[in-house]
Amino acid sequence: MHIDLPEKRYYGIGEVAKAFGVNTSLIRFWEKEFDALKPKKNAKGNRKFTPQDIKNLQLIYHLVKERGFTLEGAKTHLKEEKQKTLSSFEIIQKLERVKSELIKIKDQL
Repeated sequence: MHIDLPEKRYYGIGEVAKAFGVNTSLIRFWEKEFDALKPKKNAKGNRKFTPQDIKNLQLIYHLVKERGFTLEGAKTHLKEEKQKTLSSFEIIQKLERVKSELIKIKDQL
């Protein structure tokens, strides 16, 4: 899944939810369920997600929504095979970007 977010240091929960096409409540739920998600909170308690949080969210989204893992299965998978999963996920992302670029080129022809 490719998400469109501008290059920033911090993202609000609304921006993140919109980019992933999910509700903010799901993002908050995943934050409670997965130790990898630790957004910073300001004095008001608003969550501010860093680019690293976004990468972790992409990985969680990929496991749960695209590959169909249960939450417990995704947690276990992340704990046991984080490096292997992360590297294969990064390869998948790069291939999807290449595919989208090739489709753009094809459409221009």
